[in-house]
Amino acid sequence: MNAVTSTLRPTTAAQPSRVPLWPRLLLPLAAVVAFAGYVGPWVPHAAAGLVVTGLDLAEYVKFLHPIRSGELSVWREGFYLPLVAVSLALSLNAYHRDLCYPWPVKLLFLGIATVAALNLLPPAWSPAVLSSPEFRLQMLLLISCLGTVSISPILALLPRSLLGLIPAGVAVTALIVPVVQFWRVRPAIETIYTHAITPGWGMWMMILGLLALPVALLVMSFPKKTMDKGSQF
Repeated sequence: MNAVTSTLRPTTAAQPSRVPLWPRLLLPLAAVVAFAGYVGPWVPHAAAGLVVTGLDLAEYVKFLHPIRSGELSVWREGFYLPLVAVSLALSLNAYHRDLCYPWPVKLLFLGIATVAALNLLPPAWSPAVLSSPEFRLQMLLLISCLGTVSISPILALLPRSLLGLIPAGVAVTALIVPVVQFWRVRPAIETIYTHAITPGWGMWMMILGLLALPVALLVMSFPKKTMDKGSQF
């Protein structure tokens, strides 16, 4: 009887592995910090109307003289990558069973992911504007992020490594591309403001969040390997 009972009882190996608490807490914290920094001031100014946020830059750079004249080229949509990184990181990991997030937290994840995705919309948009070639890639990113949110429970069935590696890769790209491009266009912005510009707290806060985000994602993706290595010592 004991042998039969022990056979039917689930083994520890068959149970979902538990991810350490700190990366599960770090994921939403890093995402919120990155998003807050992104919509915070990158070009500070005493006059609120002259403050430029990370979100503004994708449209703002179009009006800079070196960009309009062709002297300098940037990937405009690259300034939106932090939104994509935040949205994918939260929507892809909200429902994964190994992460054990409670329902209110899952809904919060999807809410933030949706808000981040909707910020991909141009400031003044209409069906004609959204279908124009200028915004085609931007709309593709928006649809991809919202689509990921809508089928988040299904995507949670994918291997945990993919759910971590994909948004981690996007986060690293989102850390590099907008910041590098901002430094490239900074002299042109300084010409408009007629003084040197010290990047605002928003940029540094976004960098901090996007540095922490891939750390949390990668640790959550491979916790068992890390624990196995630690158990050998």
